[in-house]
Amino acid sequence: MARNTALHFRVVEGRDLPAKDVTATVWKSLNPFWGEEYTLHLPMGFHSLAFYVLDEDTIGHDDVIGKISLSKERISAHPRGIDRWLNLTRVEPNEEVQGEICLELALREEPERRVLRCHVIEARDLAPRDISGTSDPFVRVSCQGRTSETAIIKKTRFPHWDEVLELELELGLEQRVPGQEPQRSRVSVQVWDWDMVGKNDFLGQVEFSLAALQRSPATGWFRLLPFPAAEEDDGGKLGALRLKVRLAEDRILPSMYYQPLIQLLVESVLSPAEEEDLGPLALLEEISSAESRQDVATKLVKIFLGRGLALPFLDHLNLREVTKTTDPNTLFRSNSLASKSMEQFMKVLGMPYLRAVLKPIIDRIFEEKKYVELDPCKIELTRTRRISFKGSLSEAQVRESSQELLRGYLSDILEGITGSVERCPLPMRAAFKQLHRRVAEQFPAAQHEDAKYVAISGFLFLRFFAPAILTPKLFGLRDQHADPRTGRTLLLLAKAVQSIGNLGLQLGHGKEQWMAPLHPFILPSIARVKDFLDKLIDVDSETVGEAQPRTPFHPSATIKEGYLHKHQAEGLQLLARFTFKKRYFWLTGEALSYSKSPEWQVRSSIPVQQICAVERVDASAFQQPHMMQVVRQDEAARLHTMYIHCKNVNELNQWLSAIRKASLCNERLLPSCHPGAFRGSRWTCCLQPERTAPGCSRTHSAVTLGDWSDPLDPDAEAQLVYGQLLLARDKLREKYIERSEAGPAPEQERGPASHAPGEQGGPGQARQRAAAARLLAVIQSLEDAHRAFERQEKEAADSDSHRA
Repeated sequence: MARNTALHFRVVEGRDLPAKDVTATVWKSLNPFWGEEYTLHLPMGFHSLAFYVLDEDTIGHDDVIGKISLSKERISAHPRGIDRWLNLTRVEPNEEVQGEICLELALREEPERRVLRCHVIEARDLAPRDISGTSDPFVRVSCQGRTSETAIIKKTRFPHWDEVLELELELGLEQRVPGQEPQRSRVSVQVWDWDMVGKNDFLGQVEFSLAALQRSPATGWFRLLPFPAAEEDDGGKLGALRLKVRLAEDRILPSMYYQPLIQLLVESVLSPAEEEDLGPLALLEEISSAESRQDVATKLVKIFLGRGLALPFLDHLNLREVTKTTDPNTLFRSNSLASKSMEQFMKVLGMPYLRAVLKPIIDRIFEEKKYVELDPCKIELTRTRRISFKGSLSEAQVRESSQELLRGYLSDILEGITGSVERCPLPMRAAFKQLHRRVAEQFPAAQHEDAKYVAISGFLFLRFFAPAILTPKLFGLRDQHADPRTGRTLLLLAKAVQSIGNLGLQLGHGKEQWMAPLHPFILPSIARVKDFLDKLIDVDSETVGEAQPRTPFHPSATIKEGYLHKHQAEGLQLLARFTFKKRYFWLTGEALSYSKSPEWQVRSSIPVQQICAVERVDASAFQQPHMMQVVRQDEAARLHTMYIHCKNVNELNQWLSAIRKASLCNERLLPSCHPGAFRGSRWTCCLQPERTAPGCSRTHSAVTLGDWSDPLDPDAEAQLVYGQLLLARDKLREKYIERSEAGPAPEQERGPASHAPGEQGGPGQARQRAAAARLLAVIQSLEDAHRAFERQEKEAADSDSHRA
């Protein structure tokens, strides 16, 4: 059994941020929009979350605008999450602390004197204060005006002192002020970063009451805290940030407890009920809220992918959706479970495909930064001076220039999409073929000829290509968001791609008539799109499935690229951050390559087939976070490790997931590895003295899904589905069990198709009641298991407390 603590947050937008640049630049914004979503898997000791807003500078350090801090208690107080504007607060150096310290404190009473004994053992994850990314920490213990200090440990964020400090205290001083605790009756343990020049930097403190220490010693790890200070938001003077934050804490049971739920879900796909509304997936969709449906869809897609049943799962949902739709114009337009599952399925399998198709043209748009505008109400003639040396252009000239640029970009986009049949993952093509067949069977009439095409293009163009064009950073196509000028170009292109995806059915009917100049380009493109879709679904569905990798991509396609800092493991010494070499990395299905820059001709490469482990590295190994290791095995069966430092946790997760996907099918994956480094004569993680000692931590070689996801974890995914069912259990019981047991509705409430009282609603309702009862039994079984484990945890904790 394990616990899973995940923080889901979305940084939406900012407003009224103060200007930090000396000169104004047109693409700078004091009211930025990000719209970025992340999920962080947190350790059990998670205390608080901080968001920092910085002004990026090309030269020198970035300027810190402000921050927002949210405690775990504050986030937990909102089960459905926080969604609001929060004012930024100032960043004070003495409040920017992190980490923990391990101590043993005790009061020793002796004749005529009192001694405070403080055993300073070690600290971990201290804040970096020096340019090298480390600190030079020492500890100062103070009480009643007396002070003692430990030795200084140089260049580390994980110091180990193992020193005992003793202070002789006055007797009875803490009892001089009845009813309150005087300052001199407290013990302060402070951690400082020693500086040869200037003041020492504060790293955090812990305080203890002498009265509490007199009752019992204090032993263990203690969180370092800042100096007490009232947090002020400056009345919004630093601007505000709109955040959506939700904390999810789950107890993950052993796999055996989730098997009945998994089996029930699988049965609903492989042996569906005769009536479409009786299966657990139908019930799950009915009782899940619109806000939670995307999470449910994501977990279901992962569960069925893990069992090799993604295509039957999608076909089951799509068939239900198509069957109950009478107007083909509304097909898949809602956020149903089928729509969300298809959308998540494309994101899981199609990100490398999306990158191969769109990244070249997206990069060109970002580099050219052309001024493009068609809306007469938004044209700013003063921005057109860069287009012509003769001064500003007229409105007509701006529109003509914009039309030409947009037609050129659209032509390249359409060429990339329609020529990408062979690059599209086979499972995606098979899913689209199934969808095409289901829609054609439901709407066979000639007037609905386009329905089967619109169903596919609605997903591929409207929910995949167009959103990626609009916000390329959210789909991994760019490292930064677009500036306002480029963003406007992308918006216009996304609108045009949506029109193409709709096969021109809504052209001329919207409010944006100023898009009409693009219609002569869009209409002739429809035939090309239909031909592309016909070729896309020309695939043998029977050969797709278990024979195909679950996360396939074209071998030559670039899966991910960007700057990282690397160091080779051989001959490893204690290294500061700046000694890691900055290199530009490319990952394809064939190799992990790197060079000094993207333009550098000489590259070093690691064949993907040699990679046998890709894992995180403990922060203590290099005195810095966001580290990973790539372990490969050469032809002589020797292991080589390359350590890589990433810029932040999101970049780390993306690279871990991408490399794991690329090496998923390798034959020599390691079952374990070392999360530390071999320094001196031992491993920093397990202290084993042999470099070739077996790994002390298991590897994560399972399937990875999506560039932002962790390895597939069926138990965690089933737990989320159970959580959604648990929230709606009363609704499910009331609708299908209690209402049925109460008997039929009065005669005036029943429609003409109602059954007689003796029939108890007929066989249809009886089957509904049986299906709901089975699902409720599975929910109850899991709830009983959770309660049993909770009791065991409480009993174990009480036993440990009693022994202590």
